[in-house]
Amino acid sequence: MVFDNVTITHRGARYEIGRGRDFYGIWATGTTRSHPLERWPETPEGWSAAWSRFTEIEAPGTIVPVGQRAGGLASGAGVSIGTSTGGLIAALLLAVGVAFGVAGLFPGYLGGVSLAQEWVELAPHIIYLVAWSLSAVLILLGGVRLRVGALIGLGMSIVTFGLFFADLGEVIAGGSHLMGAGLPLSLVGWLACTIGSALAFRLRPAGVQGRLGKLRGAELGPVGLLVLAGIGAAIAFAPSWDTYTLRTATASQSIAEGNAFSNPGPVIAGDIMVMVALALVVIAAALWRPIRHGAALLAGAIIPMAAQAISALIQVGEPTAPAQFGISSAQASQIGLTISNGVTPAFWIYCLCILVLLVSCAWMLFTPHQAVSADAPNADPSPNAETQGVWYASGSSLDDTGDLQSPPTGWQRGERGESDESDSDDAGQEDVHGEGLQTAPTPPA
Repeated sequence: MVFDNVTITHRGARYEIGRGRDFYGIWATGTTRSHPLERWPETPEGWSAAWSRFTEIEAPGTIVPVGQRAGGLASGAGVSIGTSTGGLIAALLLAVGVAFGVAGLFPGYLGGVSLAQEWVELAPHIIYLVAWSLSAVLILLGGVRLRVGALIGLGMSIVTFGLFFADLGEVIAGGSHLMGAGLPLSLVGWLACTIGSALAFRLRPAGVQGRLGKLRGAELGPVGLLVLAGIGAAIAFAPSWDTYTLRTATASQSIAEGNAFSNPGPVIAGDIMVMVALALVVIAAALWRPIRHGAALLAGAIIPMAAQAISALIQVGEPTAPAQFGISSAQASQIGLTISNGVTPAFWIYCLCILVLLVSCAWMLFTPHQAVSADAPNADPSPNAETQGVWYASGSSLDDTGDLQSPPTGWQRGERGESDESDSDDAGQEDVHGEGLQTAPTPPA
């Protein structure tokens, strides 16, 4: 509910709490929201202090999220149903895209050769389809999983756009006779998966937040390494990866192939799109909050790029026909020609950058991130409030978004002290600090 650039998130009998322009505040219910009664800076610490003050001054048992009635009955049930329907439609679009992608594996793709005929081409496309399928399943599960699935699918779609465009560039440069039915089927599959991922991303499951944020001091080092690895992988994608050594009884020659800038113009455009998309998605993932949702976006970008490395390694293990270098089989037999495959140093640099991205993704998912609590102006927290650092991590007891929450105070843990022992007859009364409100909810976006 928004009034004069104020978003109210929770309301009690006398007060309500929410976010204004660059601050968190508390207002009296039923009054103008031009000026809050108290305000705190728009930081996780500020939100923790604001929530502590709000639960201190509000009547027990009256605090509910805006749009929800006391007793747990959702007054916004229509919104929830709409969100579920949107998730179902998004997952269905991804399923349709995967089906088209599977259908595109078997007809001719480029030059009359299907993807299914060559493991070098088949392997990465199978990896794409498996990742989009996983995204669809997560979206169907709803809640925070919906957001994670959407981010994985969206990262996949952004990076693979350039890869599919590069394939289409072969047709644009060489003529329509090169295109088989497999390419348009795969392109339709990519489009359906992209639309489904984007639709899921636009949904706002209850309690799930997400936006670009600011870096804190402790994050600068790991995030800087992550961004450098992303840019490094993008740069290392361009040089030649493949080496071929041609040997006869009297001579040998090494040839490097695969330089992105030795291709026709439309193919070069596709490769540049891949490089730019990878760098931008990595930067966006590094800045995304909550940070473990940024890991989902990063994973979506890593998957297709790792698939390219796997494809290159498969090619190393496959025999190379002499015809690739304009030599017939008869001539090769006559001169005793042998061909061995390898990879260039640029490929190993690329693999190292991808490995750093994977480690960074794990760091974003599983490492506890600490923010030191600070005294907020105008805050008057409970006298029993603790001032230690606030930790949050995947799999902890915090909310699904992984954002900072305030540590439970002595009052919130039930440590009421001797003065409350006489109130035992009120034990059956609902406590505002009871289950579900022991810690501050996610700060409003």
